Amino acid sequence: MGKKAKKWQMPSAYTILFFLIILVAILTWIIPAGQYATTKAGNIIAGTYKARTSSPQGIWDVFLAPINGMVGTDQTEGSISISLFILVIGGFLGVVNKTKALDDGISATVRKYEGKEKLMIPILMILFAIGGSTYGMGEETIAFYPILIPVMIGVGFDSITAISIALIGSQVGCLASTVNPFATGVASQTIHISPGDGLIPRFILLIIVTAISIFYVMHYADKIKKDPSKSYVFERRQKDLEEFTMTDNNLDKQLTGKQKSVLWLFALSFVIMIVSLIPWSSLNSSWTFFDDFTKWITHVPFLGALIGKDLAPLGTWYFTEITTLFFMMSVVVMFVFGMSESDYINAFLGGMNDFLSVAIIVAVARGIQVIMNNGYITATVLHMGETGLQHLSAGVFIVLTYIFYIPMSFLIPSTSGLAAATMGIMGPLGKFSGVDGSLVITAYQSASGLVNLVTPTSGVVMGALAIGHVDIVKWWKYTWKLVAILFVVVAAFLVVCSMIK
Repeated sequence: MGKKAKKWQMPSAYTILFFLIILVAILTWIIPAGQYATTKAGNIIAGTYKARTSSPQGIWDVFLAPINGMVGTDQTEGSISISLFILVIGGFLGVVNKTKALDDGISATVRKYEGKEKLMIPILMILFAIGGSTYGMGEETIAFYPILIPVMIGVGFDSITAISIALIGSQVGCLASTVNPFATGVASQTIHISPGDGLIPRFILLIIVTAISIFYVMHYADKIKKDPSKSYVFERRQKDLEEFTMTDNNLDKQLTGKQKSVLWLFALSFVIMIVSLIPWSSLNSSWTFFDDFTKWITHVPFLGALIGKDLAPLGTWYFTEITTLFFMMSVVVMFVFGMSESDYINAFLGGMNDFLSVAIIVAVARGIQVIMNNGYITATVLHMGETGLQHLSAGVFIVLTYIFYIPMSFLIPSTSGLAAATMGIMGPLGKFSGVDGSLVITAYQSASGLVNLVTPTSGVVMGALAIGHVDIVKWWKYTWKLVAILFVVVAAFLVVCSMIK
């Protein structure tokens, strides 16, 4: 008997991105080189394109590209600041997870609403949506399914309802990311704008898509409660009732006072980050409270020196400052929880290790931009876009951008990798149609979040379905209407935003 053929496996995001680097390097031998005049801030000036001597990229350049993607070149800003931020926030999450405050907080919420399980659906989905919107909550939801599934099945719902709470909740949050460092942060840094730009429209979008998703899940839960045979997993109902039996051990953990303090510090960290990234004085010239307060406190004798003379006002922070914030708050959590030095170091390094792949993938993806810039074909591609898009309205451009990012999100499942690989082109293209860079970011995030609800290349989706014994085809049958509704709503939202200057 011959050997069985190996089953085809989707290559990793690293491999896909490296092949894209090779492809772009080949294009530098084909596409004519060119360049634009730029402002002092580095923004291109429309209508100034001119051809220049070609600069084809070779084998050494291909392997050098991810390295330069991290450290930067004269032509391309490196990803070191965002990669370091990703590692530090990973360390912060590692320290918080070491306290079990998040896990036990969810358990406490489930216990508090025992007998009112239907009310838990909107409450928990809002919490998961906030997690997805602020720090890209995804893999962390895996820990909650063993708790949610028995509770939902036990009160007459099904495993799909339970999975929906955490999976749909967190991913619609990612769809409408407000300050998600792995999506909003990477994309903003790529096109040199603050992650706070466009925050208010994205917050409005978050409310809209979360409300739609909650209504969708609750409508399904109601239908299953009244008639269990309408469940997409009805044939497994008896097995699920036997297998997912809630034991006292699942919910008997009480939140300690220290854990409650950690949860408050966790929430405070993200509140400070959000407030620090909103350009207050740009929104209203009279909103100078943080500038005035910072100037005052840093000039108070002794106190100013103790706090630090380099403290930047909230509203002007960027990656250096918010990285410092999460590093400092991880230390505060250590002292408040009474964690030993060795436990803190292990938890922080373990958390960094969990996000190391994300930090590296940003650099690899940035390597695409390095090759394009060093080969001087970025300007030529932009010029093609400028010529082709000059007659398109802002509304048409933003919808096409949204549609473009849907297949791209399948091709590059990593949100941070996708942003680093493409935003350097899509952001400037938007300017030719009068679309703000922050709205291009919203379109990219929306497409990525939509795909992450159903894609089989997502470990979060497949892991959740595996725990609940739900076939992905049944999941698609359940979610396709929601995906269609969200697609239309987001497209309409983008068009409206493009009309508001």
